Amino acid sequence: MDKQKELVGKVQTYFPGLNVKNLSKAYNFGVKAHAHQVRDSGDPFFSHPFEVATILAKMKLDENSVITGLLHDVIEDTLATKNDIKKKFGLEIASLVDGVTKLSKLNLQESNKSEQIENFRKFILAISEDIRVLFVKLADRLHNMRTLTFLKNTKRKNKIANETLEIYAPLAERIGVHKIKEELEDLAFAELNPSVRSTIKRRINFLRTQGKNNIKLINLELNKTLRRFNVEAKIIGREKSPFSIWKKMQKKNISFEQLSDIMAFKIVVNNIDKCYSVLKAIHLTYPTLPGRFKDYISLPKQNGYKSIHTSIFGPAKQKIEVQIKTNEMEEIAELGAAAHWQYKNSLNVQEGKKYKWIRELVEIVENSSEPEEFLENTKVEMFKDQVFCFTPKGDLISLPEKSTPVDFAYAVHSELGDICSGAKINGKILPLKTYLKNGDQVEIVTSKFQKPSPSWVDSVQTPKAKSRIKKFIKAKERIEYSSLGQKILKHFFSKNKKKINESHIQDILSLFNCHEIEDLYFNIGKANIDPMNIFYAIYPSLKKQKKTLNKNIVNKQNEIKDNDNKDRIPLKGLLPGLAFSFSKCCYPLPGERIVGLLTKGRGVAVHTSDCNELGKKKYKDNKILDVSWDNKNVKLEEYISRIRIVILNEPGNLGEIASAIGNNKGNIINLKLTSRQKTFFEMIIDVKVKNLKHLSHIMAAIRSLESVSIVDRDKG
Repeated sequence: MDKQKELVGKVQTYFPGLNVKNLSKAYNFGVKAHAHQVRDSGDPFFSHPFEVATILAKMKLDENSVITGLLHDVIEDTLATKNDIKKKFGLEIASLVDGVTKLSKLNLQESNKSEQIENFRKFILAISEDIRVLFVKLADRLHNMRTLTFLKNTKRKNKIANETLEIYAPLAERIGVHKIKEELEDLAFAELNPSVRSTIKRRINFLRTQGKNNIKLINLELNKTLRRFNVEAKIIGREKSPFSIWKKMQKKNISFEQLSDIMAFKIVVNNIDKCYSVLKAIHLTYPTLPGRFKDYISLPKQNGYKSIHTSIFGPAKQKIEVQIKTNEMEEIAELGAAAHWQYKNSLNVQEGKKYKWIRELVEIVENSSEPEEFLENTKVEMFKDQVFCFTPKGDLISLPEKSTPVDFAYAVHSELGDICSGAKINGKILPLKTYLKNGDQVEIVTSKFQKPSPSWVDSVQTPKAKSRIKKFIKAKERIEYSSLGQKILKHFFSKNKKKINESHIQDILSLFNCHEIEDLYFNIGKANIDPMNIFYAIYPSLKKQKKTLNKNIVNKQNEIKDNDNKDRIPLKGLLPGLAFSFSKCCYPLPGERIVGLLTKGRGVAVHTSDCNELGKKKYKDNKILDVSWDNKNVKLEEYISRIRIVILNEPGNLGEIASAIGNNKGNIINLKLTSRQKTFFEMIIDVKVKNLKHLSHIMAAIRSLESVSIVDRDKG
């Protein structure tokens, strides 16, 4: 009964309108339901739900959350049902308890990858329905971690600690519950790496005895500094946790001795103006560490965290981290989103932004087609460090570190990302692969001709951008490979003086494990099915006349006139990088004869007909295709060509080559010295050009330079 009064008293301190009768009823219901159950520690089982409710009360959560804490195990571990709870406590509490029960049944460290991914999907969807489910689950996990030592099964202990570190601690950080996040991390660290943790603790104790981290002394000196500037503040000093120290050592790849700041000080004041007064006093008194200042008051973190962070050479020349915040900011830093309920009576639109990351996780669930992709994207979303950028109208967009303008475009709107063709960063046009920095103003340049590029997948960071691009590519791939496959088959039949009859193709689909004609075309385009086999399946009698068939789709170059495109497979309408790609050994250009090499599972690689690489291997006749350019779209594109140059080793000669290329409207994208001698340099230059004629003009201009002895194309 004393514990019941204690819990009621805790909740009443911040929730005066508490329904004491309802809370007491939940307490007694839990005691009775778990009456004959005992925990591994030997304590009565109800001690656990009580501690969970107490943690929730310390977080100052609402009445229904605390009641859910008391009842969170009754459906899973007793005979009570959701319907029983609904009758006694109402639908809202019944739904919360049911939500926590469902989370408890999900094994997020499942050895079976597909089951783990499916459980993770269910987990995200459950917390998206009511954020309080996550708060209760975090409190449940925290108490279980505090009592983990009583569990005898070492393998299970290790599994729980791993899950805590990989899933629950990041989730606690995402909702801003830093106090719980740090405790979860340290408890998991103690289980997973006890020897390293003990070593760090011993080192901290040693430094304390040497006066190297004298928190009391530094606290006194900081107080003196603030008094000189007439600033009243509360200063809280602490040593960083062993896990946070170890994480920093891992991230920076340094030893403990090299780690400078193992102490952190919080300076808490009454209002925001005083935060900046404290900052002025600290910076005018102590030298600062370059690159270690962050103003999260003007640019709050996505979870609502606000503070000013700075690192200084403080009293006794100790490197220390200082966090400056108001009382409200401090409470929000400790309790996260839960603290907002203390300062605001109801959630509003601004408050909803705190949970944008949950909405983004749900979007990943809906858009990720591949299980592995889903798991990767959700972990990125949970662990990401952020940069803050602005739209031209001043709207704030938060993104993971190393994000690009493409990420920015997709964060503003999915459709904007799809047609993103360029970006102005702080007024300057920069490449789409540029990493964005804090404070950048980004303006997206669009084009109605632009489509998501397969090359974007490797450079974007946000799960939203990745899943959207992959979804587009997957849908486009189907169309592209099918279109290419149809062209290949039509071309093959034409070469052998036969017409395609789709009713004949329909009859043989089952022979190739295809349900529809489109499936067959798709697999031909991907080079998974040989068109010759389809031909023989429709005309089996011709298989005996194999030698007379025109299998060789590529005619020798001297047998076809340059303008004879009717017998070639057109690349018209196909997007480079999907069903076909330009080979990087010979860099083909519009205006020259090209052939396509069918590669299983990858479609067609386009080469020049005289590519050196093609001559090095023997290919089956029907693996080489005679292809032609899409003459309509080549004028809109630029292509890469590689040229080899031998030049005299004299000052200014490289500048002459660059000028010759630039004056002829070429663009150097890469330069590599392949040989360097006393009198000559040999180099490879990759140049963006429009076509073969454009390249010829550039090479002629380079050849005219007196310093140049050799200019030719590098074709592998």
